[in-house]
Amino acid sequence: MFLALDKMPTAQRHGYLQAAIAPRPVCFASTIDKEGNVNLSPFSFFNLFSSAPPIVIFSPSRRVRDNTVKHTLENVLEVPEVVINIVDYAMVQQTSLASCEYPKGTDEFIKAGFTAQPASMVKPPMVQESKIKLECRVQEVKPLGQEGGAGNLVICEVLCMHIDDSILDANGMIDQQKIQHVARLGGDWYCAINNNSLFKVPKPNTQLGIGIDALPTGIRNSKVLTGNDLGQLANVHEMPVVNPAYTDDRLKNIVQYYSINPDDMDLELHSYAGELLKENNIEAAWQVLLAGSLD
Repeated sequence: MFLALDKMPTAQRHGYLQAAIAPRPVCFASTIDKEGNVNLSPFSFFNLFSSAPPIVIFSPSRRVRDNTVKHTLENVLEVPEVVINIVDYAMVQQTSLASCEYPKGTDEFIKAGFTAQPASMVKPPMVQESKIKLECRVQEVKPLGQEGGAGNLVICEVLCMHIDDSILDANGMIDQQKIQHVARLGGDWYCAINNNSLFKVPKPNTQLGIGIDALPTGIRNSKVLTGNDLGQLANVHEMPVVNPAYTDDRLKNIVQYYSINPDDMDLELHSYAGELLKENNIEAAWQVLLAGSLD
């Protein structure tokens, strides 16, 4: 399928983009107007863009159907402050309820059943139930267009954070396994981040990985190993060598049983290495592969 976005109705384009660019974190924004009326609304066009200075951006888009703007946008233009409350699984249904287009002046804290908590440095209140709150000063609001569907980038400097102690690890850092983030997908779909969906990918950092192009031909052209497998193997900083002290009964059995047929042995070794890579045991996977044909 090829899609020329400029030929497509905005609502259809919106659906394709939301489904493709996902998952997106949810900015649950509490704002206030110059009369003191509070608004609370979620936005999934949101992310972190800088740490020095600490900048986050969210975008309350103009409504596609009638080109009107949201109360959140009106509020930050009047009072350039916002609290971004991070959404976890325990509050996602209430958060969705707060997205209803209630008349201006309606307090979504009451409608969605959340507790308003005074902030420390800004006027809008925080959502007490949220385990992470970011108090922000709005630096700039940048309109991206005047038609329905056009975004408005609300560029925010994070002044301070409030973090619930229950989601901290022993070092005082946020434990990703304790806060069950939710993220927005396309349509009505969300995803929950929990122990079943979490996995680690080691970063190359200052030491460069050798790269897939540097892998031996027999590994690079494997019929068994996936692109993810090759990426893990190629993230080592130097080409591994056989470790004479490495022992593995399954490896020993594969070598003995398939020694008369090297092609079959390589398939077995690559299958075993793939299992080890799924367990993030990269060193053992390399030792298994080094027992086979590398050319």
